[in-house]
Amino acid sequence: MKILPIFIAVLAIASCKKYDSLGYTPGSGAPTIASVHTYFKTDSTPRFDTIVTYAPGGQPTYSNKQYGPRPVPFDSATTAGQLGNYYLIQGSNLGDATKVTFNGYVAYFNRAFSTDHSILVQVPSKTPYYGAQANDSLVVTTTHGVAAYKFTIIPPAPTVSGYSDFNFTSKNNFQMTLKGVGFATVTAVNVQGAVSGSSPVTIVSQNDSVMVVSFASSTVTRGVLAFTYSSNGNSLTALGSQELVNIDAAYPIFTGGAIASGWGSWSWDNATITNTKAMTSSTTWNAQFSGGGWKIDGFREGGGTATDGLVYSPDYSYLVFWVFGGTAKETLYIEWGNEGFANGGGNQINAVPILPGVWNYVKIPINTLLWNTSTTNWAANSSQLLNTVAFFMNSNSVTEQLYFDDVLIVK
Repeated sequence: MKILPIFIAVLAIASCKKYDSLGYTPGSGAPTIASVHTYFKTDSTPRFDTIVTYAPGGQPTYSNKQYGPRPVPFDSATTAGQLGNYYLIQGSNLGDATKVTFNGYVAYFNRAFSTDHSILVQVPSKTPYYGAQANDSLVVTTTHGVAAYKFTIIPPAPTVSGYSDFNFTSKNNFQMTLKGVGFATVTAVNVQGAVSGSSPVTIVSQNDSVMVVSFASSTVTRGVLAFTYSSNGNSLTALGSQELVNIDAAYPIFTGGAIASGWGSWSWDNATITNTKAMTSSTTWNAQFSGGGWKIDGFREGGGTATDGLVYSPDYSYLVFWVFGGTAKETLYIEWGNEGFANGGGNQINAVPILPGVWNYVKIPINTLLWNTSTTNWAANSSQLLNTVAFFMNSNSVTEQLYFDDVLIVK
């Protein structure tokens, strides 16, 4: 008769040990969710440290180091949350939770940070936030039941991770494809000018990860895309990070599949317009750089005399072009000026690395381009006209075929 009490005592001890690591004993009732709290927020308030350095003579120099945004504790009840953020679920009988889901998507949580009254959980980055799956449901499942709570996942700001082109035009039915996240909630798009002005952009099609747009005629020379989108009942704006160039507002050298009026090919090797490769246009300019000799291929305005060419303006900001690389990584040198460049080593100026087998986008500040083969730029030679934009390559063991599109001078 004495064996039974001893056995019961052993069971009781074992039952307690099961939850020793948690520091609490989970409730045995049905779970409830009373509220959800933001666990931290990002503090963007500028913060500085004063850095003191000393010269050999002992004189101090003071400078400030600014720190970026940082997460800070923040306890505020909320019914909406963002992807990747941490939230504290508060209620009762939560200590025996087996699963937490947002809109049906399972979220990871660490029991070491839980109690019977709270669960600390991060909203997974792949949680559905639009469409039929975005049903605003936060669900905690325990061994004793299920608790549901209305909790909205806030769509992320539209973010572009890839552009089909970095230039745009209103001509030839041109369309640009954007890849990224957050496009489903976009209601309008504009080009916000880097210099001034803005221009509306037409949304041709969109889902959350892909958007296709077209462009109207505009005087905006270059700018970024500005996305108007809806977020938790608010209308917000997000800016793209890639500056786009308006071909229509630029000074053309080669664009739209043709050499600009007044300009012509000035090449020491074979150069022709071809449809072998395509970027903005269906045809591009193919320049050959034969192996075993230095070669220059490019463009010249008029006869290349002192009276031919483009008048200098301080408003000209960039030389822009696309180039499809050859069979190996090459260094291309840009000949920029108004003289007949000799076919030799003195042309190794304005170097640009070109990767093989892909389209390379080149955008060079004009004030950094050396004029002719001098050590000065166009501004220092502003009385002279620009009539030669060409490309030089050193002697190679192989013949390289490069394809150019949208050779432009941009304000």
